[in-house]
Amino acid sequence: MNTTALSTPVLPVRRAAPPLSSALHRACLAAKVASDNKARAVIVLDMRPCTPLFDYFVIATGASRRQIHTLAEEVDDAMQAEGDERMGIEGYEASKWVVQDYGDVVMHVFDPDTRDYYKLEELWADAPKVDWEAEE
Repeated sequence: MNTTALSTPVLPVRRAAPPLSSALHRACLAAKVASDNKARAVIVLDMRPCTPLFDYFVIATGASRRQIHTLAEEVDDAMQAEGDERMGIEGYEASKWVVQDYGDVVMHVFDPDTRDYYKLEELWADAPKVDWEAEE
């Protein structure tokens, strides 16, 4: 009797992404990574009282195009390590204002002139500032 081994298909193992940490934790992480990479005037705004679209803004200033790119990339690497996925990025090529959207956290990296022009902190003055250094 000829028996042929029935082979069962080998399915790829799908590993579950690590559970996301809180939006506050990830916003503070983004601020810390920006600060560690020499960003200036790093702030975190709690946007929950102001808009239902996102929970936190992280705002930072980079001194040059190269630094702005580095800040965007390093923050994205840290967010990915937390299990977060960037939903969108704008302004990377021009490097005057790079916006990274993580759903509940939005990271803004400006050059000094563009940050001074748009003044997001004043535009969203009702948003409480988060002491991100104390949240670590």
